[in-house]
Amino acid sequence: MTRRHARELVLKSLFQIDFSKDTEPLQAFAASKEESVSEDEDAYGLTMLDGILSNLSEIDEKIAGYSIDWTIDRMPAVDRNILRIAVYELFYATEPLAVSVAINEAVEVAKIYGTDESAKFINGVLGKMVRNNVSD
Repeated sequence: MTRRHARELVLKSLFQIDFSKDTEPLQAFAASKEESVSEDEDAYGLTMLDGILSNLSEIDEKIAGYSIDWTIDRMPAVDRNILRIAVYELFYATEPLAVSVAINEAVEVAKIYGTDESAKFINGVLGKMVRNNVSD
């Protein structure tokens, strides 16, 4: 199982949910999957998607508190959703990721799906967040 693959599926699902407000999370996740998804990736991705959506307002508050001059709604959808995934994995997951792993994964996914500035922006927001030990 590659958790990166699960993260990419969740990113695609969150992106779809952002633009189709009436889309059910399970439908969005199912639409993002390819046939080659393992059971472990499927389970990890569904758990992550459910956790993000269940804690969305708190996750967005954390992001907004550290993204100077950017509101959640004004952020590029890819950046916003990569940050949501990272914040979930850092602060809300049953087994939180190590800080360096979570930030690195977010930056690497941003390099694939984001703009030229995405990786730098995401690294900056997450870096400030963990330096200030935000875990409330």
